[in-house]
Parts: sequence; C-alpha cells; structure tokens
Amino acid sequence: MRVVFAGTPEPAVPSLRALAASSHDVVGVVTRRDAPFGRKRVLTPSPVAVAAEELGLTVIKADRLDDEATAEITALDADLGVIVAYGGLVREPLLSTPRHGWINLHFSLLPKWRGAAPVQHALIAGDRVTGAAVFQLVPALDAGDVFAELRYDVPRGATAGDVLADLAVSGAELVSGVVDAIADGTAVATAQRGEPTLAPKLMQADGALDVSQPADRVVDRFRGTTPEPGAHLSVGGARVKVHAALRGPDTELEVGRLALLGRDVLVGTGEGTVLLRTVQPAGKGSMPAADWWRGLRADQPRVDLPGASS
Repeated sequence: MRVVFAGTPEPAVPSLRALAASSHDVVGVVTRRDAPFGRKRVLTPSPVAVAAEELGLTVIKADRLDDEATAEITALDADLGVIVAYGGLVREPLLSTPRHGWINLHFSLLPKWRGAAPVQHALIAGDRVTGAAVFQLVPALDAGDVFAELRYDVPRGATAGDVLADLAVSGAELVSGVVDAIADGTAVATAQRGEPTLAPKLMQADGALDVSQPADRVVDRFRGTTPEPGAHLSVGGARVKVHAALRGPDTELEVGRLALLGRDVLVGTGEGTVLLRTVQPAGKGSMPAADWWRGLRADQPRVDLPGASS
C-alpha cells in the first residue's frame, strides 16, 4: 500500500521508521519547515525531516497544508495518509484525497484529552493511566472512530518527555498494525464513547508552579510541563527553571519557604513539601538546587506566591 506520512517532532520518528521498514511503500513525508533552535537560533530541520532524509524518502516541508502542499501530496497518489504529531490541520479536499483517508496516532485514550498536548494535560491532571489510540481522521478535533488503542501505566515520577518517549515506541507498533489491517481489509473502527476532555497547546505560563497548592499537585504540574514548555518558580521576582523535582517529606515548612536538605532544596507548599534537585536561574546554566540556594542573598529565601508582591 502506498502511504504518505505526516509528522514533525521526535515522538513521530518511531512510527515513520516502522512504516519505512514494513512491506508498505512510504511515498512521501510531510513535515514542518526548518525552525530556529538553540540560543543562536540556527535553522534546524525537524526530527522527522532528518529521519526521512536518512531513509531516502521524499520530503515535503510545509507549516500549513494549503493549496500548494495539498497539490504536492495529491501528486504522490497515496492509498493512505498517516499522521503523528504533525502540528497542523488536515482539511478537505486533502482529508479525502488518499483512497483510505488519513489515520492519526494520538497519545491518549480517546475521547479523553483531545488536542495538541494530551500527555502533558494527563500528567497535570494527575492521571495514573493513559495510552495511545489510532483513529480515522475527521474534520472534528480528534473525534474519529478508533481502530486500536493501548493502555499505559504512568511510572512514578515520569515526566511528559518520559511518557511520550515510551508511547512513541509502543504507538509505532500500534499504528503499523492498523496500516496492515487496512491494507488487507480486516480493519474495524468503533465510535468513541465517553465525555471528551480537551488538551490545548501549553504556553510558557502553564509551567508556573503554584506552591500554594498541595505538593502532589505541584509535582504533577512539574511533570506535565517538563521538558516543554518548562516548569519554573519565581524567587524574588526572578524566574528559576526547575529541571528535576519530586515529592518531598511531610515536614512542617511554611508555604513558599525554601530550606536546604543535603544537596537538595525543600519548598513548603499548601500541603507537604516539594524537593528541588536541579534548577536553572536566569542567565545561568543548570545546577544542583543546593548550589543555587547557597548563592541566594536572603536570610530566609522563599518562592513568590501568586498575587503577592516580590
């Protein structure tokens, strides 16, 4: 079967490689254009673009599936479109261009967490079980019938980056199986059941850790926003990125107060404590939290609370 693949970030790469290694013919790969990366803002191809070029596949770079991109994809004469985290919408007439339409690998158990950031929202919400689903793409957001799904028990302490890396691998097997079933005519899709929840793209502000909340909620938000868009605290009006954190001991520590504990730093929350292991102050590199704490010029350093003046 002739397959066109659309994807952009690293979690889409295992699915591309699995399809390229299958009996199907990947006739083209659609990915977003090169984007600025790093402090020097060097234009860098997407992980999917890099993998496609290594595999010797035809690459179409487009940030939007407009008329020009639609014409290029249509010319590939694909039987099926497969999309994994491309970062753009597939609309008509492109939606119906392949003979079997498009299928989408989505990193949640639909209809829960429809949208651009399902894993992130699942962790922020404290979900202990999530998964992946392959569904038929339709005009409505992530609303198509589901061909296959898998359940995933979220490891204790896992970040969104960790979970996505795991689901990318198991999801590649899932999508490959669906493509095989569509090719041999045995694929069956069922309607989604249950109340949908939404998972819109996260912004930088979503990474702010509100330590007036219970420690478990603070850690859930840290996990859900790591590595992107990045968890952070405000201390004395200065933003401090948090790269490693976990639930701390249930000691009495005033909300927002910082205290040294070995090579780590405890933060008092609305209930319990959070333990900071690795942080990055503004304008500096990543460092052990204890090293950062020792450099603070305050007798009783504390985290700024929402609505409080610094």
